Amino acid sequence: MSEQVKIIGRGTWLDRVASEVIEREQTLGRDLSMLRVESGIGASGLPHIGNLGDAIRSYGVKLALEGLGYKSELIAYSDDFDGLRKVPLGFPAWLNDYIAHPVSRIPDPVGCHSSYAAHVGSLLRESLDDLGIKYTFQSGTEAYKSGLLTPQIRKILLNAEVIGRKITEFAGQSKYEQRLPYTAVCKQCGKIYTTRVFSFDPARDVVSYKCEGTEVGDKHVEGCGYEGEVNIIEGEGKLMWKVEFAARWAALGIRFEAYGKELTDSVKINDWVAENVLAYPPPHHARYELFQDKSGKKMSKSSGNLLTSEEWLTYASPESLRLLMFKRIVGARSVSVEDIPSYMDEFDELEEYYFSNSRDPNVMKDAKQRGLYEYTVLTVIPHAPGVHVPYKQVAELTAVAPPGALEEFVAKRLIVNGAVKEDSQELRTRIQWAARWASDLKLKAAQASSTDSSEGTVGTSSVKPEVDEKTGHALRQFAQALEACKTPEDVQAAAFAAIKRAGAEQGKFFTAVYRILVGTDRGPRLGPYVMDAGAPSVSRRILEALSDSASPQKRDQDLASRIESLEAEKAALLPQVRALREKRAELGLQKKLRELQDTVGMLRKEKEDLEFQVSGFQPKE
Repeated sequence: MSEQVKIIGRGTWLDRVASEVIEREQTLGRDLSMLRVESGIGASGLPHIGNLGDAIRSYGVKLALEGLGYKSELIAYSDDFDGLRKVPLGFPAWLNDYIAHPVSRIPDPVGCHSSYAAHVGSLLRESLDDLGIKYTFQSGTEAYKSGLLTPQIRKILLNAEVIGRKITEFAGQSKYEQRLPYTAVCKQCGKIYTTRVFSFDPARDVVSYKCEGTEVGDKHVEGCGYEGEVNIIEGEGKLMWKVEFAARWAALGIRFEAYGKELTDSVKINDWVAENVLAYPPPHHARYELFQDKSGKKMSKSSGNLLTSEEWLTYASPESLRLLMFKRIVGARSVSVEDIPSYMDEFDELEEYYFSNSRDPNVMKDAKQRGLYEYTVLTVIPHAPGVHVPYKQVAELTAVAPPGALEEFVAKRLIVNGAVKEDSQELRTRIQWAARWASDLKLKAAQASSTDSSEGTVGTSSVKPEVDEKTGHALRQFAQALEACKTPEDVQAAAFAAIKRAGAEQGKFFTAVYRILVGTDRGPRLGPYVMDAGAPSVSRRILEALSDSASPQKRDQDLASRIESLEAEKAALLPQVRALREKRAELGLQKKLRELQDTVGMLRKEKEDLEFQVSGFQPKE
């Protein structure tokens, strides 16, 4: 008898992490009545899927903890007391005057909020709200002003010497052996990172500092030279990152926090400070790698290569974005707008599997698939699956829709093609998403001076399918035959004729066709679809997909084959054209004969009238 497989929770990595949190807390003997998880949210630039990913995944762990029977809460801690390090792309240049100033004390460049931080923070919170993420918001500025972190600040400043040595040991940064891990807001110039705090008076809760200047990013920011004191209770200074996490964990009772790979050293130091200085065992962690753009570069607020959640939700569902976050946590991933259709289709497949009667024989895989779906819908399971239709199929149809009737046209074609059974508001929403995606991608391609755009396409490149020689030959013959197709029946006939001539397998042929046209292994009835998308356009896309990675010799062979096919068609058409020309000439002579007969008749009548007049004959009145 095989050993029974143990499934933890819903069988996903979220459940594994939640189980590890619970086991650790039980080992530590801490109170389990509330298991708080935390996510730091930036307040210095536009929210994007990178910084949102931290909060969304942490919320997933919260759901997993609740699924295992424990109360949990997500704390979204805004770093709105941090200084501005760079001006994000697209923001006004005058913000450069506020480099190193706390972002909560910089004017809102748009003018609709109380500060820069409030404006940017509202965008991120709106993004979380749009994705259904429930959280308790904690402002960093308010945390310092209210005294939430004061007990932890005192302990850290009293132990600054040993902390400085540990930072040198862990991170190789010796500067904290000459300064305290705290920075004050300069009373004279208003900057925060430029001050060096060199002493702490515990009797008065006061630190002494000098505004000396510092390196912020790749620039040196000058200090004003002012020397003064700040009371740590008044909220006029903050802990440095190397120790601030530890203070937050202890003050808020945090039991789990994920972190990006680039913060590994900082988290290691904060763990040590929490354990050894604050007597608070640090939270359990999960490390993730950052999202990258297609060039492999880190998504950055200042470089402007961001993919925002607002942009994603313009083209797709919240479920598709949550799937991106919950699917896995290990490894870096390159993400762009072009990937949206695949995540929409993947969610549809996940939902179809969840509501189907089929089960994967691998119990772990089955549980993981079902669990992933449940987390993607935030454990609120619908009564029935939603509308499922390949995203690129919809996008292609929007490209050939007549102006002013886009939704009606696409909905009707999808019904006729058998992709959906009926029209609905959910279907209309999907059509709107795909239309915007297709239009914007085409616009971006045009702005980039792309030469690949073609009539009847949505600006996306065809998928290069893996095909055997016979299937490839059948696809080429089919593409060449499409130019003469006038009806859906012609298309179907051309497909089966190409399959028969090439000796290809029907299954492989149609799978390859649909992968090229709609990006999936199956799709609508081919004939009506080709007519809707335009036979010449479909022909080009198939041939382009097949020739993308072909060798020069193979491309020459394809061109020769196409020329041969066109020559044969030319030879067949020429006799027909000649016959039609002769018929046209014959018809022209007949027409000329009739015109002459009419003219002669008129002349005869006129002659008779003239003869009567000459003879003096007068007609009766």
